[in-house]
Amino acid sequence: MEEKTAESRRVYDVPPSDVYADFMTTGWAPSPLHGITQDPVISFCFARRAKLSEAFAGLRIIIPSGNSKVRSNDTDYRFRPHSAFVYYTGVQGEEVTSDAVLVMEPNGEAHDSILYIQPRSTRDTSAFYNDRKYGELWVGRRYTTDEASVRFGIEVRKVDTLKKLLKDGTPAVALSGFDALVDSVIKKNPRGGELENFVSVARLIKDEHEINELQKSVDVTHRGFNDVIRSLPAAVVTPRGERVVEAAFYGRARIEGNELGYDTISAAGSHACVLHWTRNDGDVKNGDLLLLDAGVELDSYYTADITRTLPINGKFSPAQRSLYMLVCEAQKAGFAAIRPGVDFLEINKACHTVLAQGLVDLGILTISAEESMRPEVGLHRRWTLHGVSHMLGLDVHDCAQARKDQYTEAKLEAGMVLTVEPGLYIQPDDELFPPEYRGIGIRIEDDVLVTETGYFNLSENIPRHPDAIEAWMASLLK
Repeated sequence: MEEKTAESRRVYDVPPSDVYADFMTTGWAPSPLHGITQDPVISFCFARRAKLSEAFAGLRIIIPSGNSKVRSNDTDYRFRPHSAFVYYTGVQGEEVTSDAVLVMEPNGEAHDSILYIQPRSTRDTSAFYNDRKYGELWVGRRYTTDEASVRFGIEVRKVDTLKKLLKDGTPAVALSGFDALVDSVIKKNPRGGELENFVSVARLIKDEHEINELQKSVDVTHRGFNDVIRSLPAAVVTPRGERVVEAAFYGRARIEGNELGYDTISAAGSHACVLHWTRNDGDVKNGDLLLLDAGVELDSYYTADITRTLPINGKFSPAQRSLYMLVCEAQKAGFAAIRPGVDFLEINKACHTVLAQGLVDLGILTISAEESMRPEVGLHRRWTLHGVSHMLGLDVHDCAQARKDQYTEAKLEAGMVLTVEPGLYIQPDDELFPPEYRGIGIRIEDDVLVTETGYFNLSENIPRHPDAIEAWMASLLK
């Protein structure tokens, strides 16, 4: 929570007259919200907080939503709360503003949860018309503390009361670096890193609600890919056609979700060989491929992460198809490696082994696949630079504060959701490949749930085989 100053509240430079202030208090009808219900996620939040409470018994636990960030001058970026705050409160969409804080007060062996928010600016205050950051006439209605309490199932207080509380000397642990007030009063936070690790590791195993939300996100993302395919004729005839593609997908994200899960990669032609191509300012040309890496973030903040590589004219050329099938076979090998008890890095090894052998078969790699797969050699990585898997959830690269022994060097467990995304990228100036292959970049990425017996591909319904892709595109480009 930011301390309120004239600047941060963005009040009028010239205060309104007394007459105007009095006038603004009259003539307003009551506007209570009725029918507020608790989302199913709230019961999961109780269970999540119980585990957090057990891990930090006797300590006050402080998890801020974060602050707004300035985009330019007095314009902020769209606010998105910290993922740990979302995980433990169940907030969705724009239910809670920036500067909110979840505090779990120690109570014996357990904790009492209190949510501190910027509540509704009611008509008995001047804030509703002169506070440009939180005022109702400026940014819309928010919950009162009572309404929020019903919605989230916990006690809710005004965040203005938090500063005094945090100074009372109660031993505390907090997520730092996300809130100015919390950082200013929690001077010594010896277990802060431990808390950051805990709230990250807690999300490695998804509960039923998370899996359902991830499936929904994948399904919406599928519809976004449909929109992109329909946009291709316009993209071909429009300068900077990659922006047409980007805009088509973004429209679906805003219609059915909260936002993009990450900046869309709309990479046509040789731009597909740039792994993090987000400039999206290139032309879209018939005969080239389009690598689309995109995901919709739902109002629940769970995101998909899908990549498909599409022939812009609807048909793969022989060279495109041969490289595509190599990546497709590599992904199949990655899928086959997934089951509980297997090392996380086995997925990467399985995919890269197929890619290395494919490069040998093409006559490009002049050493054996086995030799190239040795860590001290790795020549095949010239054409496939990245790892093929990461956890997925509230963050596109979820659980990032987990230690190596908890994540990349750990075993797979049922309930994990991860990506499988092998790729092959032949730079346009790479003379080790024949000309017909140069400038081709291919990645295929799916979102996979680890099950008790193997895996379930959440994105199985998004066509992946080149024949299925051609049929998919033909059905949408009639």
